Amino acid sequence: MQTLDDDRFAAARAVLLMVEGMIDGATLVDRDSRVVWFNEGQLRLLGNPPLADVVGQEIERVIPHSRMREVVETGQPHPLDIIQYGERSLLVTRLPLKDENGEIIGAIAFALKNSIPYLRPIAERVQQLQSRIARMEQALSTPRTSRYNVEHILGASPAMRQVSRLLRRAGEVRSPVLLLGETGTGKEMVAHAIHTASSRVGRPFVAINVAAIPENLMEAEFFGVTPGAFTGAARQPRPGKFQIAHEGTLFLDEIGDMPLALQTKLLRTLQEGEVEPVGSNQLARVDVRVIAATSRPLAEMVRAGTFRQDLYYRLNVISIPLPPLRERPGDIELLATRFSEQKAAAFSVPVRPVTRAALARLSAHAWPGNVRELANVIERIYACTEGARIDARDVDAAMQDPSWPAPDSAPPKVQDLATAVAELERAMIADALAQADGNRRDAARRLGLSRSTLYAKMQRYGLCAVGAGRNEA
Repeated sequence: MQTLDDDRFAAARAVLLMVEGMIDGATLVDRDSRVVWFNEGQLRLLGNPPLADVVGQEIERVIPHSRMREVVETGQPHPLDIIQYGERSLLVTRLPLKDENGEIIGAIAFALKNSIPYLRPIAERVQQLQSRIARMEQALSTPRTSRYNVEHILGASPAMRQVSRLLRRAGEVRSPVLLLGETGTGKEMVAHAIHTASSRVGRPFVAINVAAIPENLMEAEFFGVTPGAFTGAARQPRPGKFQIAHEGTLFLDEIGDMPLALQTKLLRTLQEGEVEPVGSNQLARVDVRVIAATSRPLAEMVRAGTFRQDLYYRLNVISIPLPPLRERPGDIELLATRFSEQKAAAFSVPVRPVTRAALARLSAHAWPGNVRELANVIERIYACTEGARIDARDVDAAMQDPSWPAPDSAPPKVQDLATAVAELERAMIADALAQADGNRRDAARRLGLSRSTLYAKMQRYGLCAVGAGRNEA
């Protein structure tokens, strides 16, 4: 062990004594991180133990969270750090001590007085940054959990009842799930609900949109990065989404947008339960349940060679097709009512009931954006109109905004005659109901139909039948 007679330790001690009026505490340790010397200020911070009782002890036995050993072992200085002594915050500098050959023989630390005017702003700024980092680390360490369960999946149509049945079944097993549906049909909400219904509830639920990630960053995003793997890479290892989702669920949205090269690595991960971070030749075990989703025709992509057949089969164990809103018009009333309740809460206003005329207007729309579009319309109504109810005028105002997609903005679609006639008939009935303010007797008169015929057609097309009998005598 080095002694106080060692020239370099004695010189360091002498320098510290010369500036003792500027420091609260000073410490010297040897190459084994054992205490060589404390000044009187440091002893006071430690409760005034006799110097002889602490000299020769490992620094951590005297200062439990000391970072002096780190300086000795790495040779890297800590020019600015903040430590807590009770309610006091001290600005600390740690430096390695070297002999004439450049070998590390110990380390020196001193705590500068925060009362020095030009150091106070630095100390306060460092404290702010450390507090911010601590909050960020806390947020990152908080498990990501699912936000929805099966009760959030709204719909009484046969197609949605089948979705709920498959959802519950998917929650009982560990197999991969493939969600198929147009944009806005609620694929992510269903993925959340499957996780909540599974044994992995309480473990991480991690969602990633494949289409939103630049292709050159996809591998790092999925599988993680080792320090220095590429120019600009962080000095600390960064876990990928598979590592973050360990023992939980990973939701891969828009899986059809994944490049073929990455599909190969994803397939291996699913088969072997291992990931290989970018820049590493070490494999890490992961236990992840994968739920994938797409709005693209994967089966056709397999035939075209743009999606791997083996990956398709690996993902497509439990397939859950989500119907577009236009194919379940009977669910519009339930959805519109729920969205009205949600938006009222968000805007802190009373709930506005949806009138029969408004429902007729909503039912006549084709909803290319599906449930997401309907939610947007209800929000626009709350944001841009006033009233105790949501009526047909409110719906028209929300849908006729210049920023709203025109009805003919979608590419033309070839239909058979029967389908075209049925869609025209449905639209005419919905429009007549809206003009009649939901009064079916009046709507039947406008259309030249008997009431029984109108009722039958409304049932066939899933049009709203709220308020039957009221003002229809």
